[in-house]
Amino acid sequence: MSHTSHLLIHSRKLKNASNLLHHQRALFVPCFSTDAQSSINTNRDMLKTRYHGYESSSRNGVPKQAPNFTKRNISMVTMGRGSIGESVFNGEISRSSQFQSRRCYASASDLPPHQAIGMPSLSPTMTEGNIARWLKKEGDKVSTGEVLCEVETDKATVELECMEEGYLAKIIYGDGSKEIKVGEVIAITVEDEEDIAKFKDYQPSASEPDDATAKETSAPPPPKKEVVEEPAQEPKSKVSKSSAPPSSGDRIFASPLARKLAEEKNVLLSSIKGTGSEGLIVKGDIEDYLASGVKEASTPSKAKTATDAALDFTDIPLSQIRKITASRLLLSKQTIPHYYLTVDTCVDKLISLRTKLNSLQEASGGSRISINDLVIKAAALALRKVPQCNSSWTNDYIRQYHNVNVNVAVQTEHGLFVPVIKDADKKGLSTIGEEVKQLAKKAKENSLKPQDYEGGTFTVSNLGGPFGVKQFCAIINPPQSGILAVGSAEKRVVPGSGADEFKFASFMVVTLSCDHRVIDGAIGAEWLKAFKGYIENPESMLL
Repeated sequence: MSHTSHLLIHSRKLKNASNLLHHQRALFVPCFSTDAQSSINTNRDMLKTRYHGYESSSRNGVPKQAPNFTKRNISMVTMGRGSIGESVFNGEISRSSQFQSRRCYASASDLPPHQAIGMPSLSPTMTEGNIARWLKKEGDKVSTGEVLCEVETDKATVELECMEEGYLAKIIYGDGSKEIKVGEVIAITVEDEEDIAKFKDYQPSASEPDDATAKETSAPPPPKKEVVEEPAQEPKSKVSKSSAPPSSGDRIFASPLARKLAEEKNVLLSSIKGTGSEGLIVKGDIEDYLASGVKEASTPSKAKTATDAALDFTDIPLSQIRKITASRLLLSKQTIPHYYLTVDTCVDKLISLRTKLNSLQEASGGSRISINDLVIKAAALALRKVPQCNSSWTNDYIRQYHNVNVNVAVQTEHGLFVPVIKDADKKGLSTIGEEVKQLAKKAKENSLKPQDYEGGTFTVSNLGGPFGVKQFCAIINPPQSGILAVGSAEKRVVPGSGADEFKFASFMVVTLSCDHRVIDGAIGAEWLKAFKGYIENPESMLL
């Protein structure tokens, strides 16, 4: 290879290296000394280094100490009772949840170095949160692991822990603050106690990129005006066309059908311009005129009716849980092709087995087992038997889960919760019953943690036992592909062994809602067959 070719190849490599440094400069900051960092930080762009659940930045200044990047401090961060994991893959950081905090170094002398704590993202669907209450006051000293406040997410109330030692200098959003966007600053902490007073009147200001985004979003209105102006002229031409008097002297040309219709509706032909040949008024012109007249006449009457009707009502504020539940259910019905399969299951043997098990539980001091516990166990075993139903849809593939985690719908005054029973196929009935009771209690107290409701692969919703609903169709909980709606058990007369013999039997109606992209009709029917087999022969669940 010639020397010229070598030079070309190495020049391309050097060019790519400079681009890599330009785009990934934040990843190289820890590799430089303090002096080297000061030369890099002269750039006005914010250099971000995410570590241990924090987002550290330096703007027009030099940090006191660069963070020590080791595998040990990029491992796990615990918040409340939920775990928040971070790991580095190929130079990028993936986060399942965010505790956002920015370390700021102001160029002015009035604000010392401080940390801005942002509203964390505590669930995959969370976009905003509420501050339930602060457990620390301004001026209090905080240590690593201490709870700062309680945050109401779209799922539950979660404790927000402090990640570094210092002093709580300023609380931006107090108790009861609502609809705070994820990432928005909620508090300021400082390292030195004497710096607290300098943040008495502090208010967070928007960053330069946010201002630029706001300018971009405010720029488009002018073309919208042009679009609106053009169709605004169309009604004028229609009105002039229908209201212009005829130009053919005093004689009015109209078809026989048009004249007859005009007489029946008491319409003056002189007020209508014909659209037929040579200005002939046709039946369609009369109908168009009547249609426009009805609209004009009905408008004041509707307004008058709305004004006269004094309705007595109460506006109920929407909680974060109801907002997110509503958006997810709407997304589910709009994007998931639902179909429904319904079967009747005889529950006589199931009720008999429950009676025997409860007598044993009472004798040993255990808690009673409900029909719903048996339904959850049967659904979990059916999912293990027909794993195609234990899957979810993505645009590129179908993900089939090896764990059977069953969500259980629980209605509370705060909204609908779906806590999860993990590995339900491997747990005994007494364990399932105990977990359901504990999770339902947490849901009613609004104290569920992320690990209590995340990771479900299938959902069971029972409106039969508690409310006596005979049958219903449930909406799939995305990204899952199926949900079982359980109705109430009722006695029916069924044929006996003899020709003229009849007997009573209890039947429970269940309906499986399926995502047709994942679960074909035959697969859904196979799952229901397996579920029905476990319900009608409950001893097989114990094998």
